[in-house]
This record gives sequence, structure tokens and C-alpha cells, in this order.
Amino acid sequence: MHNSIKSIMGKDDLASGDITTHAPGVQGRLPLTDDLLRNAPSGDLFGMSQNVGMGWKPGELNGKQFLILSTQGGIRQEDGSPVALGYHTGHWEVGLLMKAAAEEISGRGGIPFAGYVSDPCDGRSQGTSGMFDSLPYRNDAALVFRRLIRSLPTRKGVIGVATCDKGLPAMMLALAGMPKIPGIIVPGGVTLPPTEGEDAGKIQTIGARYSSGELTLEAAAELGCRACATPGGGCQFLGTAATAQVVAEALGMTVPHAALAPSGQPIWEEMARQSSRALMAMESQGLRMGDILTDAAVRNAMVVHAAFGGSTNLLLHIPAIAHAAGLQVPAVQDWIQVNRDVPRIVSVLPNGPVFHPTVRVFMAGGVPEVMLHLRRLGVLDESVLTVTGSSLGEVLDWWESSERRHRLRKQLKEKDGIDPDSVIMSPEQSRLLGITSTVTFPTGNIAPEGSVIKSTSIDPSVLNEEGIYHHKGRAKVFTTERDAIRAIKNGGIQAGDIMVLIGRGPSGTGMEETYQLTSALKHLSFGKYVSLITDARFSGVSTGACIGHVGPEALAGGPIGKLKDGDWIEIVVDRNRLEGRVDFIGEGDQEITPDEGARLLAQRPFHPGMRPDDDLPDDTKLWAALQAVSGGTWKGNVYDVERIVTAIEAGKKALGWN
Repeated sequence: MHNSIKSIMGKDDLASGDITTHAPGVQGRLPLTDDLLRNAPSGDLFGMSQNVGMGWKPGELNGKQFLILSTQGGIRQEDGSPVALGYHTGHWEVGLLMKAAAEEISGRGGIPFAGYVSDPCDGRSQGTSGMFDSLPYRNDAALVFRRLIRSLPTRKGVIGVATCDKGLPAMMLALAGMPKIPGIIVPGGVTLPPTEGEDAGKIQTIGARYSSGELTLEAAAELGCRACATPGGGCQFLGTAATAQVVAEALGMTVPHAALAPSGQPIWEEMARQSSRALMAMESQGLRMGDILTDAAVRNAMVVHAAFGGSTNLLLHIPAIAHAAGLQVPAVQDWIQVNRDVPRIVSVLPNGPVFHPTVRVFMAGGVPEVMLHLRRLGVLDESVLTVTGSSLGEVLDWWESSERRHRLRKQLKEKDGIDPDSVIMSPEQSRLLGITSTVTFPTGNIAPEGSVIKSTSIDPSVLNEEGIYHHKGRAKVFTTERDAIRAIKNGGIQAGDIMVLIGRGPSGTGMEETYQLTSALKHLSFGKYVSLITDARFSGVSTGACIGHVGPEALAGGPIGKLKDGDWIEIVVDRNRLEGRVDFIGEGDQEITPDEGARLLAQRPFHPGMRPDDDLPDDTKLWAALQAVSGGTWKGNVYDVERIVTAIEAGKKALGWN
């Protein structure tokens, strides 16, 4: 024991030297006045002492104060090499954005402050109990961000720097919940794809492909090594991270052409400086977050989401942002109508038809380029304000004739040999290629409250001539994702099967993201002939006949929790009409109608193996209970404080606790 302590504590050389126990303090004078000393809160006065103690010059304390919040993770040397790794590339380089933004603020006489709430990586936690904290993190981080904002009462505005699946939605929720102050989002951009290799979405399937004999050990090791070709930014596909960036810009919360910039490059850093200038202009003009986030802005975001073919996770996040801002929360019918009105016009990973990485979307013009097409269709409200202080219409007028647009699109064509109009297409070109709208919301006796499928990504080869996906097959029911992926890897799933994963909603796992299942089905040769139905959610990379968000969830009494192995299930999804059903239609050799199936399911007991996951943390149990009272998945998994308080008071009264 003695030797162990000595090895830990090391030599006592430092203790033998002199230790300073006092210091002269900062030389100079605080810019105090009679009025400040008599009337300012003591916190404001002590804040000045703290500021000069950290090194700010006393004579420069009268500048306006602005807060920069981020999801930064890891510790970097000055040359970018790691001292301690972050959870993911998405928060590894955002400190450079914060630095650029802060220098712009101080260079204009302001005083920048910085704070951090790091975020998890959905890719790193796939298939692990870490996923049980993924979606709950969003609400909790938004709470902490807002507490940090309020804890600096002297701030005049806030910049939120974030990149990935939950950190960026959390940041948007935080700023949306602060309508009386100026706020702006700086997206963290994207990482580049390897010159030769696989993107970060496909690379997450190396285990399944190796187990199925479709990839060698050597290839898996080499491809995995170079998948993240640059050290910063979100993944190279239009998953949740990239879609959240797109939505932030579509809401008017960013400067123009901010989403999907290549992390670490000069054009990316300049975005941070532009954002600081925009925030300071907002403050001087009296423009607040509540002026930017309106019902019309939310609808614009839904429209842009549909045009991009964005992640289904944003069906949780956009309603949550609307709720935080005190706006009308989009309902399923609103999503259906938007997707019927708006064509998908972006060709990008993972949707295709050509699998361009997200940086090419940026080079082709990004969000404003897509919006140029949408304005011609008349589906955008151009009167909404953006953080530039200009209306969306004015922003698009600037973009259309900008030198920036001309140069980047030209570079994409000349340097990479890619026609920008093949990445961001006209609606006419999209129609000629047979590209359909983004999402469909199937109902049926398995999903009476609805479900979600990214119908545009179903493999065209499994559709009939009318563009309808029809699959009738036997159910293979799983109560854990571990068992489901094991079945895929070990030959337990074959073409024609219908996988059913139950008890994986908010109450079971915190509504885990089952990307390892959906990605495996996408990249295995037989996967397009397999359907998946679950009360969990999917990554933005999900494709094929993967039906998620089934409501009610199994553990809340949903009929999906009563399915068993061998049940007959019928799935019908019309990609053109955006209609669909998912029904239990019999057991054994007997086929019954959906109405008869509903009655039979009502009489059945729940699956005996269904229960909350053994590793579900208490933190997530609390989140699940609070969001359930607040409206659940179809309201965005939010915390509705008034509903929660009402439920608690009613419960206390019923239990006699008053």
C-alpha cells in the first residue's frame, strides 16, 4: 500500500519550494460610478472583479457582453492533436468557431463570455446502453443551456455553437426558449469523406457485413480507419446532425449559407465572425429571438426538411422547438400536407439517387439554393425575418446574385466534376428521376396513433408499377435490440421477414435509435426484402421499409406490444400518395381483416418478454414520465411544465399527500 501511494504521489520536490499565498492583484481601477455603487446589484459589481481577475483590462469593462455557448468536447493542442479525445468529431473543432466569434466581438468593443455543455455521439452509443441517454439528453441540455444564459444577467445576446444529433437540437431549444434576447446559431459543419472509402454511415455496418460474409476483416479494418477523413464536423450524410443544421438555417436562426460547411476551413471560420456581427447588429436594432421564430418560420423549416429529404428525428425536434418558442406545435396532418406539397430535390447520402456527401450540397448552394427552388413553387413565407435583420426574401435575392454562390458552384463543377444542378435539382428534374416526397405516416391496427417511414428511401426495385410498397409476411418479434442485431448477423433474418422490435420506446429505452439495425438492412444484399416495425426511432440514415415511432408505444399499452412470432403482418406504403398502413392480419394459417385483427389484438395479453430495459437509468425513467405527461412522441418529447404541474397536483390530491 505504501509503495502504491508513493508511485501515485511522486517526488516531493514541489512541496519543498516556496508557495505563494498572496498576490498584489490587478493594477488599475474598475469603471465604477456613484450610480452603479448605489443602485447596481452586487452581482454586477462583483462580476467586474471577476472579469479583471481573469485578465480583462479594467478600462475595457464597459463593453456590451455577449455569451457564446457550445457543445465543445475533448482537449486539443494548439496544432489540433489530441490531449484528451472528444466523444465525436462534431464537437472536436467547434472551439475554433468560438474563438473566431469571440475575437470578432472583442474586436468590436464587446466582451465575449463562453460556456460549454458537451454532447454525446449517437454513432458511438449505437447498440449500447449509452443510447438510453441520447434523446433525454436533449431536454436536459436545453435546460442547462438556458440556466447558463440566465446566470449571466448582463449578457446582451447569445451565440449557440453546435453540430450534432442532440447537441444542436438542444441548443435550438435553448435559444427558442429565450424569446426576449438576441440569439443566433452557428452550425458546426461537416467532416469530409475519404477520397477512397466509405462514409461514416455505411462504415457503421462493417460488423453486420463481415458477419454475413460480405466484407473481409482486412477491408473492414482499412475502411473503418479512414471513414472520418477530417477531424471535425458532423457525419458526411444527411442524418440528424446535418438535417438539424439545415433546419436551423431554414428557421432563420443562422446567417445565410451556414449549414453543412466543411469543418476547419476558412469559409467555416468566417461564418462564426459573420454570426458575431449579426448578433451585435440584432442587439443594436432591438431584434430578438421571438422576432425570428414564428409559426411561419416553423412551417418554412418543415418545407425545407421535406425538400432535403431530412432525418425523421426532426419530426421530434421541430415540434419541440416550436413548443419552446411558445408557438403552434405541428401535428401529423401538418407534416402530411407539407410533404404532399413539397418535392424532394436534393440528391445526397443516404437517400440518393446519387449518393453525394453533404459537403457537395454546401458547394452546390446549400439551404439558400434549395430555397430558391422552393420560392418559385410558392411554398415559402418570404416575409419572415432572419438573424441578419433582413427578410427571407431579401436574403434569397442577395444569394441569387452573390459572388459566393457563383464561385462555389463553379468550383464544384470544375474541381470535382460535379454539376451542382445534379445535387440540388429543380422540381422538374426531380420528377423526371422519379424522386418522391420524403416521409409517410402509416396508421393501422398496429399503429393506431401513427408511425413514420422515410418512404422516399425505399429501394425502387421492391415497388410495384404504381410506386407502392406491399409486404405481407410473418413477424419475427424481438424485445431487445441486442437480440435483433444478433439475428441479423447470425442468419436469423432472411428475405421476406418482417422484424418487429417492441418495448423500445420512451418508457423502455428512452426511445433508443436503432440505426445499427436499419443500416445493416440497407447495406446487406437481402436487406431490401426485409421490413422493420418498432416503437423506437431511427437515425436520419434509415432507408428502406423501416417503420418507427409506432404509437402508442408497447409499454404504454400499444397493440404492437401484443404481436408474437409467426403473426401475419401486412404493410402497404404508397410513396406517391404518401399513404400507408401497417396491420396485423392473422395468425397460423388464418388470414383476417384489419378490423378483426384489431379486435383480436385487444383480447391478447402483452408479449411476456416485454419490459423496460434492465439497464434503463433512473434519469431516463424520469424523462420518460415527464415527456409522456407532456404529450409524448407526437408532441416532440418535450417538458410541458403546466401539464406536468397539473398532473403532479392531481396525483398528490388522489394520494392524499396535500
